[in-house]
Order: sequence, then C-alpha cells, then structure tokens
Amino acid sequence: MSVIKPNIPKGTRDFSPEILAKRNYLKDKLISAFDTFGFQPIETPSFERSEMLLGKYGEEGDRLIFKILNSGEKINQADIKAFESGNLLKFSNSLSQKALRYDLTVPFARYVAQNQNDIKFPFRRYQIQNVWRADRPQYGRFQEFLQCDADVVGEPSLWQEVEGILLYDCVFSKLNLKGINIKINHRKILAGIAELIGAKSQLIDFTVALDKLSKIGEKGVVKELLEKGFEQKAIDLLKPFLSLNGDFKSQISQIEDALSGIDISIQGIEELKFVYYQLAEKSIDVVTLDFDFTLARGLNYYTGLILEVMPPKDIKMGSIGAGGRYDNLTNLFGLKNTSGFGISFGFDRIYMVLEELNLFPETLQNQSHFLFLNFGDKAAESSFKKLSQIRDRGIPCEFYPKEVKLKKQMNYADQRNIPFVIMIGPEEIKNDIFMIKDMRTGDQSKHSISSITTILEKLSQSV
Repeated sequence: MSVIKPNIPKGTRDFSPEILAKRNYLKDKLISAFDTFGFQPIETPSFERSEMLLGKYGEEGDRLIFKILNSGEKINQADIKAFESGNLLKFSNSLSQKALRYDLTVPFARYVAQNQNDIKFPFRRYQIQNVWRADRPQYGRFQEFLQCDADVVGEPSLWQEVEGILLYDCVFSKLNLKGINIKINHRKILAGIAELIGAKSQLIDFTVALDKLSKIGEKGVVKELLEKGFEQKAIDLLKPFLSLNGDFKSQISQIEDALSGIDISIQGIEELKFVYYQLAEKSIDVVTLDFDFTLARGLNYYTGLILEVMPPKDIKMGSIGAGGRYDNLTNLFGLKNTSGFGISFGFDRIYMVLEELNLFPETLQNQSHFLFLNFGDKAAESSFKKLSQIRDRGIPCEFYPKEVKLKKQMNYADQRNIPFVIMIGPEEIKNDIFMIKDMRTGDQSKHSISSITTILEKLSQSV
C-alpha cells in the first residue's frame, strides 16, 4: 500500500491547542454577551435538504453551496435524460438532494417555521456553528468557517436594530477591540432608487452589482449593470448617488430630496433615521456608525435596515460582521407575518484581527498545573493515587505514563509549560514525604505527604 501524504483540502484548517485556547476565549466572550442580551442557544444540522437552501441567496450565493452527492440506491435516480439533452443544471440537481449549510439564517428560518408551535415569540436565539461555502480560498476567506449569529424573530420593532448594534458594541468592548465602524443602509432606500431610475423590476441585479462597488469600483459596477440590461439613462440617474458625501444628516437630506414622492424610500429613510438617532443618544464605547449608500448586501432575503461591520482602519481585512432585517424569509417555509432581524459575527476574521493587534491575553493555554513524575512500580501506584485525589478537587494535573530518565520527564514538563513537578519516589515513600519543584524558578521544597492536597490546592490558585 502506498503512503498517503497527509494534507487537508484548501480552505480548511487544523487548530492546535494554542489556537483553540484563543478561539475558546473569543467564543466565551461572544456567549457572555449573547446571554447578557437574553439570547438563547440553538443548533441545526450541518446539512439541509437542498430545496431549503437553494434560491435564498441569489444566483451567486447558490453557486457557492456545497452539494452532497446522493449515495446508495438514490444515485440511480439521476436524470440521465437531462444529461443527454445538455441540461446539466437539472442533471446536477438530480444527483443531490442535500447540501451543507451556507449560513445560519436560512436554517434558522426553517427551524422557526418547523417549531413554531413550541416557540415563544418574539424568539431571541444565538447560534455558533460551522458553515461551508465553495468560495476561492484567500486571506480571511475560507471554505469552512465558524459563524456566530444572533436573531430576533416575531417582532418588527426597530428597537431590535438598535439592540443589534449595541450588541456589537458590547462584544467589541469585551474584546477591547476599538476603532470598529458599522456601515448602515436600508433596502427600501435602494428599492426607491431602483424605482427612480426605472429599474424596479431589476432590484436584485441592481443591489448585487452595487454591493461590489468597493471591490470593482464605479466603472466595474457600471459595466456590470450595462451587461445586465440597464439603460444608459438609468445609469446617469444613478451616478449622483455614487458621489454622496458628508455626515449622516447631510447624506440623508440629499437622498430625501432626490427620492421625494417615492413612498417605499420615504419609509426606509424614516426607519433608518430612527435607528441612527436612537443610537446617537446611547452610550456606545468602541463602535462608530456611518451611512453608506453603496452597502447593498447581495443576499435576497433582506428587506429593511442592512449593516456591515468593518475592522479598525489599519487592518487590511474585509467586513467582520453583517446583518439586517428580513420580513419574508419564514414565508418560504409556510410561516407568514414573522419579521426577523439578525446580526452575524465573522468569528474567524475577528480572531485574525485580535491576533494581529495582540489583543489575546498572554496566558490562555489550558495546561496542567502539576506533573507527577513516574518512578516505577509501587512508587508509581502511590503517585497515581495522590494524583487522583488532586483531580477530585478539580485541579488539572497529569501523570507521566512511563518510567524513564527524570531529565526526560522534566523536559516534558518544561515543554508543556507545566509550572510544578511532584516527585514521590521510593525514598519519599519511605520518609512519608513528597517533593515539589517549581519549573519556573528551579526551587525545590520538601513536605509531609499528609499535606499534599492542601499545599497543591494553594499552589494551583497561584497559577
């Protein structure tokens, strides 16, 4: 049998104990904030039925969904006639009825609709689970990554938007991550602009192209809109919006003037103003808020306020969070009139920002406080018995599994950053004592074996 070279697929990662200690620290901060705001945890399956996911994220999103190939007898249900006729999409869909989840929002909407009789509305949930996207791997972008969402469904109140932004501020304050900027916009404003330029029926194409402005520039957006069938007249009407400037009040005033008489945009402007001015009166520690007309959030299910969270300016990274209002998502699963608002934390990108700014505490690694050395035979049995008593007190410690040279055992403790070594050898048993060596200072001390739990408990508190 040939030797297989060990490697992992692109866009995925292994996590060492050191990295996991930091990831768990970040996760604990998120959960603490979610608990403070009254959110409850749920989990959903890693994969869903394909029809639950497809068509919810737009054409580009659908292309990034990982489909799971049918197995067993179901593989025989493949639509060969579709393949022979050249309908490869239909053939591909016949090969798969399940797919890995693309995000947590659509599975959550399915969960709410499926469990509506058991849920107390408004339902506040948080969810921390992996998602998968068949995206091109690059810095800050993975094919498997952890997503953290907090949503409220069953209540259209704009106070949920206010609370969502305050939740961001709470989390980033706990992480001591300053300089965070949250961009906000409203889908109803975008719908009003689409109506103004005569592209009401092309709203999705409009928002998908506009959402790429920061990546492909104004010329790229114009080119894509022309390719999608937009007339030059419509693009000429759009251009003044692309050059909006000034503070929130100034930009909103310009948009109000330009869209006066278009009801849907007036509603969006009033909702946006409510959220912005409520937050202006609240105590926000580390987050700043800006209006950004070009923010479109290409996902189809957003209907109201949308937002995107940007890292500190000196960090070269895309958004580290996003969210928005969705009024009709549960409709797709048979649950009507159940508006929702949710935000997402880009866990992996936030981790990378914290790492770059050295904001993780220095001592995070889970480690044993004590290593009991192995002197073999009866001494090993005696050491293991005492180690078990120490573990019963909830103190992390370990036993070297084999009798080898003391230097090797000491080196192990040093490499693992275990601060104390416990020695109970034949001589110590004979004299009813044990030895402690502080690996940080090299100091050794001798104590009565009867005092071992008391002494080790006290030392553990200093680690």
